[in-house]
Amino acid sequence: MLSIGDEHDTLLIALDPRSQLPAALGVYRVPGEPVAVTAGVDLLQVGQLDVVEDAWGEFTAALAAAIGGRHLLPVVGTIASIAPGEITGLPGIQEFLMLRRIRDAATSGRWRRIVVDLSGVGDPYALLRAPVALSAAMERLWPRATRLAQAAEKPALAQLSAAIEGIDRDCQDLTDLFADPHAVAGHLVLDASERGRRAVADHVAIAELTAFPLRSVQVSAGEFGASTAAVADEVRGLLGDDDVVVAEVPSGGTLDRLSRLRRVPVQFAAPSGRPYGSGAMTVRRVSGEGVDSVFELAWRQGLPEPDRLQLGRSGDDLLVTVAGFRQPIRLPSVLRRCRVDGADWSGGRLSVRLRPDPTLWPARQGGTGAAPSSR
Repeated sequence: MLSIGDEHDTLLIALDPRSQLPAALGVYRVPGEPVAVTAGVDLLQVGQLDVVEDAWGEFTAALAAAIGGRHLLPVVGTIASIAPGEITGLPGIQEFLMLRRIRDAATSGRWRRIVVDLSGVGDPYALLRAPVALSAAMERLWPRATRLAQAAEKPALAQLSAAIEGIDRDCQDLTDLFADPHAVAGHLVLDASERGRRAVADHVAIAELTAFPLRSVQVSAGEFGASTAAVADEVRGLLGDDDVVVAEVPSGGTLDRLSRLRRVPVQFAAPSGRPYGSGAMTVRRVSGEGVDSVFELAWRQGLPEPDRLQLGRSGDDLLVTVAGFRQPIRLPSVLRRCRVDGADWSGGRLSVRLRPDPTLWPARQGGTGAAPSSR
């Protein structure tokens, strides 16, 4: 679960089309439209396919109008011919459109707090990573440098290029929003079972890797009142961060109606403004000068299975795999002409060493070998 904004006039968003929230809250199921639950709380159920069909239908109509029967690029015709029902096969598009719907609600000014229920999402971190995946897919299909150059040469492509550019900006906006500790507070809810205890390390490590601004971990006793102590202690031992609250939530019995939900004593911390995990990374030069420099990129990072840590590069991104989850991390500009030289993990911090690539560094610096600006 994650919340955006201050506590007053709340919109609860359910992303699971089969969510039981409407029944539990005593309201009708109206996908795509906010429904009043109380004077201060509304419920919005986001149907994934409905969001995809509406948004992609508008986009492909714009593409078809831009093409106007002209033969432009094979990729343009391919994109325009995809039916809304087929678009779910493109990497990240379905999740991107759902996140954009959440963003639009959050910035509408109608509600002061948005609470997103991610319990019906198979992998919430993959959902939050979707804009990065979509942006990378568009870059592979039609690289930005090529796109802008072709749009400048062929006016007919300008409208299409602008539409793709708008999607790419939305991808970056969404990525920044959901990692913004000033606007977002993430809350991890775990059940007090052995399965919940085993999942703790992976969840915390992936939150750190993705810079997801985790603010609390809620260990629930569930319907049958299981003991929460073992899981809560496991969480406290892993976090090492006083900014994240660990709470044990007693059983509320069967939560099948609003009156019972209200009696569950749950408090969610507000956004702290402190960057989390890779969002708080540091960069420093540890030795050398110019092309002989060695830089260190470091942040607090849990590694449930250190042997499974993987590092790679893709353009300006450092690809980091932790607990079987791969996340692209945009490198600061000073490191984009460097290559990975190794990594260490000590004291709960991951340190990645990078050295300038001799084939790129001098060419960008006029042959001087000086360190580039980090701005």
